[in-house]
Amino acid sequence: MSKLKVLILCTGNSARSQMAEGILREDGGAAFEVHSAGVKPGSVRPEAIQAMKEIGIDISGHRSKSVEEFIGQEFDFVITVCDNAKETCPVFPGKTRQIHQSFEDPPQPGEKSAGETIAIFRRVRDEIRQWMKDFIADTDL
Repeated sequence: MSKLKVLILCTGNSARSQMAEGILREDGGAAFEVHSAGVKPGSVRPEAIQAMKEIGIDISGHRSKSVEEFIGQEFDFVITVCDNAKETCPVFPGKTRQIHQSFEDPPQPGEKSAGETIAIFRRVRDEIRQWMKDFIADTDL
């Protein structure tokens, strides 16, 4: 059986989509080929790396990628995890199923205290993990 190809999109490919990619790779195992990208890529947030490390998932080697790197490729699923990415999501060829599930955008550096910021990253991480568990369970493997 071939792997299901999944592309996870958000604005910067710096937090939510990076965490979602790491979680789906870990929890979905060999059933999925997972990629993430952003419509305006930045760099992976250190808080995202820390929050994921706390649950045993290493995304420290990830890099922010542009959705442009994936144009023309076929995916089984394109998942947008923020409203901006949903609005600007390109059309992918084939029988791609698009799914939108918005998660809170973690605060930008300096917007909140370090403690508040990492607490929000942890909460968003946990919400993404729960949603991904449901996605995996609902996917015809």
